[in-house]
Amino acid sequence: MKLPKPIQRGSSWRITVTFENKRYSATRDTAKECEQWASIKLLELKTGKADLEQGIKPAYPFQQLCDKYYLEHGKQMRSARTIMLKIKNLNRIAPNLVNKSIYDFKPNDIAEWRNARKKEVKVSTLRNEHAIYSAVFTYAMKELFLIESNVWHTVSMPSKTKSRNQRISQEQQDKMLKALGWDGLTRPDESKHYVAWAFLFALETAMRQGEILAMRKADLKDGFVHLPMTKNGESRNVPLSKEAKRLLSLLPADADKLVPIDKDICCATWVRAKKRAELPYINFHDSRHEAITRMVKIRKLPVEVLAKITGHKTIGILINTYYNPDAQDLVEMFNDSES
Repeated sequence: MKLPKPIQRGSSWRITVTFENKRYSATRDTAKECEQWASIKLLELKTGKADLEQGIKPAYPFQQLCDKYYLEHGKQMRSARTIMLKIKNLNRIAPNLVNKSIYDFKPNDIAEWRNARKKEVKVSTLRNEHAIYSAVFTYAMKELFLIESNVWHTVSMPSKTKSRNQRISQEQQDKMLKALGWDGLTRPDESKHYVAWAFLFALETAMRQGEILAMRKADLKDGFVHLPMTKNGESRNVPLSKEAKRLLSLLPADADKLVPIDKDICCATWVRAKKRAELPYINFHDSRHEAITRMVKIRKLPVEVLAKITGHKTIGILINTYYNPDAQDLVEMFNDSES
């Protein structure tokens, strides 16, 4: 059956499908999303009616369920971009599962996928993919009432690897700035300059990359930046050091969006720069480790205050993952406590 064409109405799109003289409609943000919805809806209608009347569950490919999950639920989540990529690339990530009916999933299928995938990616990536695909099945169970249990929960994943503790030295910082072509003193005017600016700002504030890229002029207050929405779903206020204020003074005064690049550009630019700098092991997020460790060492911030600044709800993660003093740091703090 040929799909009908979506119709634009204002800033949204609407599509209508007809099956056995009944009309089904949906409104979405884009024409492509309308077409995806119509394809899924027709599949459900055509394959499901006769079989359901006989008590037989029709085939429901995992890919179709993933697409439906994203359109109806995943795209509203803060991790929508990651979810979209894991679903878009399902054919490459899970070739043995992509076309399998969700009613036919067995623990062995997922274990086979896990064993093959852990040879290709890091444990953290594998665990993230497992969590997303498990969430899709939970959605099918609790929202669509298609299944009674989540088979993904029956298969264990490899344990988390040791937390990353990479810090950033002054030499590494200088190399990254050079690779990004910015001196840290002049007004940034290219994408790579803004990536360098964001890097330095992260080292001063311990803010995440996404938080920095989302900053607006209205978020700047007297002595702090207000983050209306963060990774943990709550707002927080981040104090601004003299250096952070200096960096902000370099930005155009009339700019609403303080860093005019998106996450894709920032990530791609960073990857190219660290290759040029011959620092392939440095991640942008390492700036958060470095900033937090500096805040303890230089500003002597107590952990409860530090947690408010960084947005950590779990003190253990803050201390054991992001606070990474070296042996000399510990010796200096120990000796300072005796003076």
